[in-house]
Amino acid sequence: MKLLLTGGCGFIGSAVVRNLLRHTDHVVVNVDKMTYAASEDALEDGISHDRHILVKADIADAVAMRQVFEIHDPDAVMHLAAESHVDRSIDGPADFVQTNVVGTFILLEAARRHYGGLSGQRRDSFRFHHVSTDEVFGALEHGDPPFTETTPYDPRSPYSATKAASDHLVRAWSHTYKLPTIVSNTCNNYGPWQFPEKLIPLVTLNALEGKELPVYGDGSNMRDWLFVEDHAEALIRVVEQGKPGETYAIGGRQPRSNLQVVKAICAHLDLRAPDPAGPRERLIRFVTDRPGHDFRYEIDPTRSEAALAWKAPHDFETGLARTIDWYLDNRAWWEALRAARYAGQRLGSAPESKGKAA
Repeated sequence: MKLLLTGGCGFIGSAVVRNLLRHTDHVVVNVDKMTYAASEDALEDGISHDRHILVKADIADAVAMRQVFEIHDPDAVMHLAAESHVDRSIDGPADFVQTNVVGTFILLEAARRHYGGLSGQRRDSFRFHHVSTDEVFGALEHGDPPFTETTPYDPRSPYSATKAASDHLVRAWSHTYKLPTIVSNTCNNYGPWQFPEKLIPLVTLNALEGKELPVYGDGSNMRDWLFVEDHAEALIRVVEQGKPGETYAIGGRQPRSNLQVVKAICAHLDLRAPDPAGPRERLIRFVTDRPGHDFRYEIDPTRSEAALAWKAPHDFETGLARTIDWYLDNRAWWEALRAARYAGQRLGSAPESKGKAA
């Protein structure tokens, strides 16, 4: 199929592009606004691949989106483009409303117009796959069952509220206009090419440079972790096999507290790149918790695992080791970001590692 993928130069989107080009015969039309967190380098060999087309455009630009559909005539849409950093949403929510809500509306309207012109098998097989987050479900406490596809929505931050709004728009377009939509919700992603504002790369790079490792509160906040390449594989199965109107909760079954994550990073770095000054746990600093910090997120992926015949191959320790090794082997990429593109910004703010898409 020809797949229109938004946010394909972001963290998760680029992993999907790489997977599609290496393991399928699909053509990828990659629409990306190229914000601060986007990277053409993350496409790796996809940059010059003959089945990859990069369109630098904003999903909130109605004219541009209409042209993309008219020119490229896609068979399906995978919508990952979003503002995704919780701390940034607290400081400046307007960009999140514009991209996550208005942008999704514009894309849905362009897709609806395109779908109306399809017929036969192409119309029957068309899908609009919207990629979302577990944060729309709110927060869990100790002992609460994990989120599932039927958990009620209870967003707590500007980021999660705008993602919840976009989820509702997608389902409304399905109900009202019969656009064949699918929604997937996922947990915290991590892996190669993640922008250095997110928890795992931030702690890794700070630790390598002997800088403080800021941890919100007492570090007890819990997150479920999913290696990004595993998520990419699941997303492709959703767009290929998913049923219109369905929701798929995609998780890694790897819950960890933030403090456990930070200590695991320190331990792996101490093995791979020992610091003469001593074990890196000495760098951990507990900082004032952020406003409205949700305590726990965790997904129960049982239904999606059965429906997609998929289960995350990586446990957290294996995925984390691969991730840290990648950052050790790709210093040129992140050193340039920290020196030129991210200098003076909030690298010390102990952000979450949601990483949903740029």
